[in-house]
Amino acid sequence: MPVSAPADKRFRRSHVHPGRKRSWMPSWRGAAIAVVASAVVIYGVSRAAGIALTAEALTITKIDVSGTNRMAAGEAVALLEGLRGASMVTADLEGWRQKLLEAPWVADVAIRRVFPGTVAVVISERVPLGIGRIADALYLIDQEGTIIDEFGPKYAEFDLPIIDNLAGRGAKQGVPVDPKRAALAGRVLTDLQRRPDLARQVSQIDVSNVRDAVVILKDDPALIHVGDDRFVDRVQAYLDLAPRLHEQVPNIDYVDLRFTDNERVFVGTAGK
Repeated sequence: MPVSAPADKRFRRSHVHPGRKRSWMPSWRGAAIAVVASAVVIYGVSRAAGIALTAEALTITKIDVSGTNRMAAGEAVALLEGLRGASMVTADLEGWRQKLLEAPWVADVAIRRVFPGTVAVVISERVPLGIGRIADALYLIDQEGTIIDEFGPKYAEFDLPIIDNLAGRGAKQGVPVDPKRAALAGRVLTDLQRRPDLARQVSQIDVSNVRDAVVILKDDPALIHVGDDRFVDRVQAYLDLAPRLHEQVPNIDYVDLRFTDNERVFVGTAGK
């Protein structure tokens, strides 16, 4: 006869769940997936960049030129032939800037990108301050002594002093001006701009001696030696002295004002 034992309430069977099976993926497989994913991303980025670079918004379709007066805006645009249609992102603007700087009237130029599709070009032109006489020809000269253009009827409105002996006897073929003489002429012209009233009275400037510029005024044949600095002060000193000098010394050939700091003025007469 079967006998059933009474259950002991103090005993509880532990509820044990079967353990989950671990899934082991080889490490090389995970690395391969990461490489493929990176390649897809890189390809997508490169494709997007390629599409962006060829998009109309990033293609140069307009060149806006400003700051020109003597130089026609169309001339500047012509020098930039090949820039239109290039990429706004990859175009070498500095290279194009250097090309514009080769134009005679261009002193400086700034080029910048204006999205979408525009390149803004701002030109600073050279300002003629004198007319250089070189080998029986006349040329417009700026404040640095740089030749701008040959002087002719189209520049007849310029009433500027004549600069003599810019080249000198020993000038090399292909080198139109001597750099030191050009620099001296530039300093004289620049200093005279401080006194426009004085600048208008100057007729000629001789720079054959790089340490001594010689100035000739309108309606006064005297050669005024003004050295290599303080040009305005010395020309003004001559104007202050001129009435008395001409009264006391007839037939003045030259006046040397390089030693005015010592209150010494040398006057030479014609033929002596």
